[in-house]
Amino acid sequence: MAALPVLVLVLLLACGGPRAAGQKRKEMVLSEKVSQLMEWTSKRSVIRMNGDKFRRLVKAPPRNYSVIVMFTALQPHRQCVVCKQADEEYQILANSWRYSSAFTNKIFFAMVDFDEGSDVFQMLNMNSAPTFINFPAKGKPKRGDTYELQVRGFAAEQLARWVADRTDVNIRVIRPPNYAGPLMLGLLLAVIGGLVYLRGSNLDFLYNKTGWAFAALCFVLAMTSGQMWNHIRGPPYAHKNPHTGQVNYIHGSSQAQFVAETHIVLLFNGGVTLGMVLLHEAATSDMDVGKRKREDSSNFLLCPIFWPC
Repeated sequence: MAALPVLVLVLLLACGGPRAAGQKRKEMVLSEKVSQLMEWTSKRSVIRMNGDKFRRLVKAPPRNYSVIVMFTALQPHRQCVVCKQADEEYQILANSWRYSSAFTNKIFFAMVDFDEGSDVFQMLNMNSAPTFINFPAKGKPKRGDTYELQVRGFAAEQLARWVADRTDVNIRVIRPPNYAGPLMLGLLLAVIGGLVYLRGSNLDFLYNKTGWAFAALCFVLAMTSGQMWNHIRGPPYAHKNPHTGQVNYIHGSSQAQFVAETHIVLLFNGGVTLGMVLLHEAATSDMDVGKRKREDSSNFLLCPIFWPC
């Protein structure tokens, strides 16, 4: 009877040995994967993956980290302009995370190019690019883990909000310095200073109503056409169907738009405004009354189309 406790202990160790060994092996594999990802991230913010790396580091367990993957087609012969624009914003987001003081191994950024991992596209039944998918630390990606590019656009700030929503990791986007704005402001100030210097004490041009009206009109046309929305959301200029090659300049959804749409709306609004200005000028001009009557009679056939006579 004294040997019974010893026998029970031996049986427990024998049963728990393989399980403990399997757990230890799993921890070793996970540690190797995290170390490999951390090493690659230290060299490049966005890890380039082929089919083998994707299956081993993203799809295969164990995994205690999330991976944001951009599926794209950056090769020149693919002619994917949107892919290049989205890649620039994606690089900004990944660099902001890599150089952040809050950087951890909880999330990594990766990229699969179609020409380097076409098997991955086939495995995921993916037929368009660019596409952003979050592969969570546990379980399979859900519907919300696929980024709605057509609705949100590909600006780094919008991607950061989506990443925070899916992973609880908040990334403060830090863009590289852009000197175009200060240079344009300096050029504008130089032009204004030059005009003031040349005109001397004659500053009547500052009270020119036509000039100020034209500037205000340009601002209004830019805002009503959706330029501010483009600046915030960063949508693509247009969309090219990868299968048919057809280029769409008008977005199919009422909640999104392409940059080309704003230019089209801007031209339409500008044309209507120009027409109204010309009508006003014609009505208030000092034209001879007889000549105006002759023009009115020559345009009589057009009258019922635009207004009741």
